[in-house]
Amino acid sequence: MITMEDEIEYDLNKIYDYKELPDKISGRCDNCNQASFTSRAGGGLFIRECNNCGMKRAYKTQKP
Repeated sequence: MITMEDEIEYDLNKIYDYKELPDKISGRCDNCNQASFTSRAGGGLFIRECNNCGMKRAYKTQKP
């Protein structure tokens, strides 16, 4: 069983889906705990990339 205290090794080349892996701490990178991100949107996805370690997370956008 994985608990919040367990360290997870993240693949920094993979884009994680937010629904499958939500933030442990809202607005912070799960890998390095920084709060500085670069983001881009397109094709129905919003992708957030950590400026410190490069971990990426995708959020599906809803069409109006």
